[in-house]
Amino acid sequence: MLSLITFLFRGQKFALSLVLVLMGWFAPWLAGAQGIESILAPGQLIQGHVKLENDCKQCHIKFDRKGQSGLCADCHKEVGSDVKAKTGFHGTLKPQACSACHTDHKGRLEQIASFDKKKFDHTQSDFALKGKHKPLECEKCHVAGKKYREAALQCDGCHRKDDTHKGTLGSKCTDCHNETSWKETRFDHATTKFALQGKHVDVKCVECHRANKYKDTPKTCVSCHKKDDDANKGHKGLFGEKCEACHGVKDWKPATFRHDIDTKYELLGKHRSAACTACHKDPLYKVKLNHDCYACHSKDDKHKESLGKDCVSCHSERSWKEPAKFDHDKSSFPLLGKHVKIECKECHKSAMFKEASKACIGCHKKDDKHNANLGEKCADCHGEVDWKSTVGRFKHEKTRFLLRNAHVESKLKCTACHKDSQSYRQTPLECFSCHKKDDKHEGQAGKACESCHDDSSWRVSKFDHGFTRFPLTGLHIIATCKKCHDTARFKDAPRDCYSCHKNDDKHKLKLGLRCETCHNARSWTLWDFNHDKRTKYALDGAHRKLGCDACHKAEAPKGKDAAPLSSSCISCHQSEDVHDGQFGVRCEQCHLTESWKKFQHRLSLGLGSINNKGTSL
Repeated sequence: MLSLITFLFRGQKFALSLVLVLMGWFAPWLAGAQGIESILAPGQLIQGHVKLENDCKQCHIKFDRKGQSGLCADCHKEVGSDVKAKTGFHGTLKPQACSACHTDHKGRLEQIASFDKKKFDHTQSDFALKGKHKPLECEKCHVAGKKYREAALQCDGCHRKDDTHKGTLGSKCTDCHNETSWKETRFDHATTKFALQGKHVDVKCVECHRANKYKDTPKTCVSCHKKDDDANKGHKGLFGEKCEACHGVKDWKPATFRHDIDTKYELLGKHRSAACTACHKDPLYKVKLNHDCYACHSKDDKHKESLGKDCVSCHSERSWKEPAKFDHDKSSFPLLGKHVKIECKECHKSAMFKEASKACIGCHKKDDKHNANLGEKCADCHGEVDWKSTVGRFKHEKTRFLLRNAHVESKLKCTACHKDSQSYRQTPLECFSCHKKDDKHEGQAGKACESCHDDSSWRVSKFDHGFTRFPLTGLHIIATCKKCHDTARFKDAPRDCYSCHKNDDKHKLKLGLRCETCHNARSWTLWDFNHDKRTKYALDGAHRKLGCDACHKAEAPKGKDAAPLSSSCISCHQSEDVHDGQFGVRCEQCHLTESWKKFQHRLSLGLGSINNKGTSL
């Protein structure tokens, strides 16, 4: 039927009406189908897609051929995830439509996923074939009836039967085995907690790993070498289980134990030839030997402990009876200088040598000219070469007075500051005690010389006047000291302006001594005095143009800025009063400050009015 319809559509001689007739003829049959797509399908689906044969939209999107691959990935989720992650065979392929390789509608028995196994490039999968894996047939790893992607990627998936370790070493077979030969291993023992060194490198694995047990193999030497410890001339457990303390990996014999370095007891003299058991008679891990000589040589002590138990201070390891030369340098009091030639009895008064004093004062009390004033640490100043020479011994910086600059450069003798050898500690630390003769201020500036002077030079390089009662400002900063200070008695210098600026006072003391009221330190000529705000008499009119001495003519009293003046006009303008006092002293009722000849009132005096020209109306 489908072939007939196709033929009719392809024919060019039939009219459209005939097609419609045929469609009407087959209408009952078409009603039972899902749609025109099923009728026009190019062929049957494969057996795996049978259930989708009547539901085309599961695999096809109308008018969107490229979108079909997305529908494939929705059903074949494993392949879809490989494509997204770019893993597996499909993930490594060049992006293309699924239908480029897998074309359906070719019948039930068609294998649309078949491929040539011999030509397949396994490097495009997640498991590249190497070594002996290359010649293997696919069926060796890919089980029939299962998908190729389900083949195991881990070694133990195929080689579990070959795992003689029975899973004790995990599933990472490639850490030791390779693709060339399963029996050939390349395990790096250095990656474990027991790196192979010395003769251990040549030992076969089974020598230490019994019954193929690798993980729980003991790491202690005694686990493998117990037979060596129990052998003839062995220790038989006497020295414990730490074989590595004496034996090395290069060779079990001879022992590499270094008593001098590996213990706190250095073997000297006859101790070197003594057998270990001569001293170690009990198990080491149970009984620890006492390192002092007396523990073994108490029977040899003829002094009956009168000299203590420090036998080595006199005796040596060469021979107990052979008198040894005592090395005083190893004691807490090394002999230096003249002490080397002194006989023992000079310091050791009895056989109890340790009772001898190590302090200098114990022997040199008679030599102490300081009369114990400086304590008993004679070595701070005196040396063993010569008692009288103290050069280079005493460190003055350890005292409360550090010598530096001029005190060092001038090479002062101790007696320059210290009166006698018994008064070193009582020497005053302040500058004034030594530099009183240099004080040109005659004590006026106090005794804190360091506030101006320093130990580099007695001359003052820079003095901060800001710490005084007269901070320098303006032109005072560049003025030399002698401009104000006539003598070194600096505090005698007055602080008032008039003392220095007497010649600059053009007022002749009429305005007092407080020059700073009008003048400032920047410039004497830059003066400013606000008469309106600072006095009770505001200047206006012609008064503003007048000089100060026009009104202030008398010398100011002591302690005053100016001589007292009356605020009445008549006090200054009496000579100009043509009225001879007839109108009183309140001139301002008529006269203006702009000009004496200008009036501001009309007065009714019974004599008529007076205009501003002084004429009667």
